Amino acid sequence: MTVTPQSDLLAAVDLGSNSFHLLVASHRNGNLTVVDRLVEMVRLGAGLDAQNNLTPEAQIRALECLERFGQRLRNLPPCSVRAVGTNTFRMAQNAQPFLHRAEHALGHQIEIVSGIEEARLIYQGVARSLAPDGTRRLVMDIGGGSTEFIIGVDQEPLHKESFRMGCVSMSLRHFPGGKISAKRFKRAVIAAQRELEPIELAFRRGQWSEAVGASGSLRAIQKIILAAGWSKEGISIAGLERLAEGMIAAGDVAKLQFPELNPERAPVLPGGVVIVYAAFKILGIELMKVADGALREGLLYDLVGRLHHTDIRSTTVETLATRYHVDRDHAERVRETAREFARQALGKEAVDLATVEQWLGWAAELHEIGFDIAHSAYHKHGAYIVENADLPGFSQQEQKLLATLVRAHRRKFPVKLFRDLAHPWDELAPRIAIALRLGVLLNRSRHPAPLPAVELQLQDVQVTLRFPDGWLADHPLTMADLEQEAEVLQAAGLALRFA
Repeated sequence: MTVTPQSDLLAAVDLGSNSFHLLVASHRNGNLTVVDRLVEMVRLGAGLDAQNNLTPEAQIRALECLERFGQRLRNLPPCSVRAVGTNTFRMAQNAQPFLHRAEHALGHQIEIVSGIEEARLIYQGVARSLAPDGTRRLVMDIGGGSTEFIIGVDQEPLHKESFRMGCVSMSLRHFPGGKISAKRFKRAVIAAQRELEPIELAFRRGQWSEAVGASGSLRAIQKIILAAGWSKEGISIAGLERLAEGMIAAGDVAKLQFPELNPERAPVLPGGVVIVYAAFKILGIELMKVADGALREGLLYDLVGRLHHTDIRSTTVETLATRYHVDRDHAERVRETAREFARQALGKEAVDLATVEQWLGWAAELHEIGFDIAHSAYHKHGAYIVENADLPGFSQQEQKLLATLVRAHRRKFPVKLFRDLAHPWDELAPRIAIALRLGVLLNRSRHPAPLPAVELQLQDVQVTLRFPDGWLADHPLTMADLEQEAEVLQAAGLALRFA
């Protein structure tokens, strides 16, 4: 699907656990040119209480920042903006109610991405800033609440990992009150190494030939080390040791004597240094250079792909369908029938028809993947796979939407699952699911012969199907299936009529 934005401006909003970033770029002739950058230290991750709820104070800081970002984005259409929340949004128990307020403040939808999807986007941003020379690279990104590691070649990520430790969380846990000591530093390094131990063999030097950093923490660390003359280029292990000695000698983040250090970043510097030092030790890194690209740049390039026929989500769906041995011919017949019903009955919705058809297509392609587990309740198995697998390109909300459509294509109509979806899908998804259900039902014979021209009308709780005269009488099995479907929908408060 190709969407034509109303201007050549695109925007990415990265809602991290430490800082919020807004990046606006001009997209012309296939090239992105940055025209504006905004960054604010919100420290959302530091606003999680003991029950992992965002405190009112943290929410206020975030909402005030998002309102300022929203002013900059006010004239951009939804298709030109992508905003994502990362680890703190993933962890917060009250993320959903806060998300509604955050989207209202920003004026755009906010997606919550998994750690693995965050890693993919980070790598995409980094890879675009480096020469495509076939080098096998290790990319590391330290956020406020999570740290990602990716091994890849050029623009292809090969291995991705994400850990729930970041500069904010490590600083709060191991350096409370900003106090730094040799004992605290050693304990923090051991804790970080324990986290990284499972990837030691797969990500250790020898699996890659160049280490690249991508984050504000790594950029700040490199800046301090280079300015002090502790390394000639990039971050070295010797430079990290000198930096650690300097922090321990200061004893408190308030007493750090690094002129190049932004005072706003000082409170989370110890946690960041610990994670980098642990990674260098356990993965055998000797030198790391910090790249310009990061998550927000990856978001922009991903957005360009969605606008111009290279949506990674379609590739993901195709890969998943292949993995679970989908009957492609049958899935295509279901897709075309469901899309035709959508064109007839879903033309004036809150989401454009092209987007509806896209989601119907993905759901049709994946609706039978549960067969690879068991035929009984295969729609439930398929929904579980879709919601819980690592699906490149999909946010957590999008995976939940796709899983709900797969779950809803047969048997009980899951009204409660629809209510739990983000707006406007909570209202639109039941109507999309009806189009998919009927597409599956009418193609149940799996016969390649084309179906007759069937008309579908959806009016509130009324579902009406009209067949050519005499067709149903000649197809008693379809008639029986429709009668059973009418009973199922009636239990959900819907009335199916057909003639």
